[in-house]
Amino acid sequence: MNIKRTKEEIKDTIESYLLKDEYGAYEIPSIRQRPIFLLGSPGIGKTQIMEQIARECQIGLVAYTMTHHTRQSAIGLPFISRKQYGTQEFAVTEYTMSEIVASIYEKMEQTGLSQGILFLDEINCVSESLAPAMLQFLQCKSFGNHKIPEGWVIVAAGNPPEYNRSVREFDVVTMDRVKKIEVEADFEVWKEYAYNQGIHGAVISYLNIRKQNFYQMETMVDGRNFATPRGWEDLSNLIQIYEKLHKTVDREVVIQYIQFPKIAKDFANYLELYYKYRTDYQIEEILKGNLDEGLLKKVAHASFDERISVLGLLISRVHEILKASVQTEKYMKRLQKCLLEYKGLIQVIPERLGGIQLLANVYKKYYTDYMDKKKSELLSRDEDKQYQRVFDTLELFQQTLKLENIQGGEVTFQRIKELFEQEAKAFEAQCQNASKVVEYVFDFLEGAFGNSQEMVMFITELNSNPDSVSFLQENDCERYYYYNKELLFDEKRKNLLERMS
Repeated sequence: MNIKRTKEEIKDTIESYLLKDEYGAYEIPSIRQRPIFLLGSPGIGKTQIMEQIARECQIGLVAYTMTHHTRQSAIGLPFISRKQYGTQEFAVTEYTMSEIVASIYEKMEQTGLSQGILFLDEINCVSESLAPAMLQFLQCKSFGNHKIPEGWVIVAAGNPPEYNRSVREFDVVTMDRVKKIEVEADFEVWKEYAYNQGIHGAVISYLNIRKQNFYQMETMVDGRNFATPRGWEDLSNLIQIYEKLHKTVDREVVIQYIQFPKIAKDFANYLELYYKYRTDYQIEEILKGNLDEGLLKKVAHASFDERISVLGLLISRVHEILKASVQTEKYMKRLQKCLLEYKGLIQVIPERLGGIQLLANVYKKYYTDYMDKKKSELLSRDEDKQYQRVFDTLELFQQTLKLENIQGGEVTFQRIKELFEQEAKAFEAQCQNASKVVEYVFDFLEGAFGNSQEMVMFITELNSNPDSVSFLQENDCERYYYYNKELLFDEKRKNLLERMS
């Protein structure tokens, strides 16, 4: 099962486990809620999707890597208590609360979220002393005498034995009490995630050409060579930071993340050419609509890898521009919501209180909402930026009112309305520019390649990015729909011929 389907399966399971009947009891009793056990090779994204799932389901997340734990930290420390049985008193060994169970209660208190996910990674690589406690946990949902609180879904993850010498095989009794999902690496699914996360264009375009290098694991005499999705993502982050610092990412840097010498060398060479093509083909000029006939002829007769690299550069920049427009639209909706609330206050609260104070009250309420979500760890990075942008704008509005010495509810609202309209005009200009960029890239591709495989790849990549699809659905682009229709027709024809043969 690929990671996208795995994510949906986990979300469906959580929704099922947390469903209650009319009396407030869980439809599936806690004891019958099987822990989810993800089994898959390292680095394919098992951990990353748990954070996404928690945010999307609006529930808490507590995560542990079990190889770091001892028996004492998992089940608690022993202590002697005195208990009365009949007429006699006995010394009885009990245990303090497990660190893991305690962290769930701390998370509930910290975030105010009563339901969540307990994620235990590398659960089949625990020490020999901890193994019995982990088997008890999977079977009974408790560490020692302390049960996991109701409303918390257990998700565990582990690697198959071929990837880790420390792996312990679970017996049939244990496996018959878990919901097992085998996870596999899938580049096309990861690519959608990569676009959402802003993975560097060089990484995505390289893997589009060398899909076989997306996930590689090779056993050598002196150890393993490997390239994993986690390695590509972390390398992408470093490349983006190095670009800001004007530093060079060479083979020696790449191999620190892509620990497969042959692939690391190949990508380092590609990255060097990627930067060279960005200059040689004047990518930024193409996005402004300035086409050079000489460059059109040059790229039309270039090697396959060179053509795809240039296409990758264009796709990367188009995605950045369209995503920025989509994020601005989301920011505008948040800002509009605040100002509508401000308008409502102006209409019902006495004029003497002043419009600036009411705007400050809206700001305070919005900031409180932001901090609650931030504290609960329910905000994505993009959502956090949208909130920050709204705060900056509201502060600017307040400063403008003070500098212009505008008083009174209705007067201040009219000025705020004017300021918002300026924001709206800027957003409209941004959308128009983004639409022009898409048209200019179509001009370039038609001039260089016509209706060829490069055009098919461009359309396919646009369709792989949710932000690009969202923008193109809201902003008409006739050539996008034309080539998209042609692409779908070709796919149907291809599938029909395959079925006939």
